Amino acid sequence: MQAVMKQMGISQNEIDAKRVIIEKDDKNIIINNPSVTKINMQGQETFQISGEISEEENEETENSADEDIKTIMEKVNCLEQEAKLALEKAGGDLTEAILSLS
Repeated sequence: MQAVMKQMGISQNEIDAKRVIIEKDDKNIIINNPSVTKINMQGQETFQISGEISEEENEETENSADEDIKTIMEKVNCLEQEAKLALEKAGGDLTEAILSLS
């Protein structure tokens, strides 16, 4: 199989990794104890990853949402729960949340 892959211009290399983190806007995907293979096919590099997958909220997103809630509470003079609900209904759009409570 390796010989056929080599003839086709495909090479594979195992990468020794402890953890892989995929950062998204709202959360991070974490792969612990990963098996990572780097595949080079005619100059195009791709990675194949498998392992123990978990997700965690992105701290920046949490902090940003907390700040938005405080801003809404100050601008509209409402309770925290009302501000959270308005922000959720507005899909995280601060301006829309403030206008909906005004």
